[in-house]
Amino acid sequence: MKVLVVDVGGTHVKILATGQREHRQADSGPTMTARRMVSVVKRLSAGWSYDHGGGWVGFDFRRAFGRPVKVINDAAMQALGSYRGGRMLFLGLGTGLGSALIIDGALEPMELAHLPYKHGRTFEEYVGIRGFKRLGKARWRKCVLDVVERLRAALNAEDVVVGGGNARKLRTPPPGSRLGDNDNAFLGGFRLWNGVPTRAARRG
Repeated sequence: MKVLVVDVGGTHVKILATGQREHRQADSGPTMTARRMVSVVKRLSAGWSYDHGGGWVGFDFRRAFGRPVKVINDAAMQALGSYRGGRMLFLGLGTGLGSALIIDGALEPMELAHLPYKHGRTFEEYVGIRGFKRLGKARWRKCVLDVVERLRAALNAEDVVVGGGNARKLRTPPPGSRLGDNDNAFLGGFRLWNGVPTRAARRG
């Protein structure tokens, strides 16, 4: 089976197929439509052979790609690729705050970003990209440390992975956590098709 993994983020669309060593990417942004994403992915994957495609809810990607599709949240996909066992919390620092929890192989996407944090603002408003721009790097890093510790304790996580594009803005991982790698999203996509237990994917 040859799988094409499509990681649609707020800044880039990235793809990797089974047997390929380097991913390919193109700009995405808030104006990208589902139809345009398919066009971009087909252009990026020219010359690659694959049996499965990917996308997001609300568009018939199976028809567009002409192949079976599984749809999953980008943070959940990176979490699945980062998973080593037990009870793991994934927190993705990017445009916002992505989150997912995996317990003994069962993946549960979460929306922790929108929970209230401080001064009438949410977690996402402090540790997402808007928080970084508003607070500056030093204060933003302090908020990340605090948020990671609060969520680790609240969810009793044995393993915490801090990933996403802005994790590289941290000097070191928050205590009790490890830094993720954005390329783990591709591993997560492959795992979706290779029998790793998950309730998070919708087949198309």
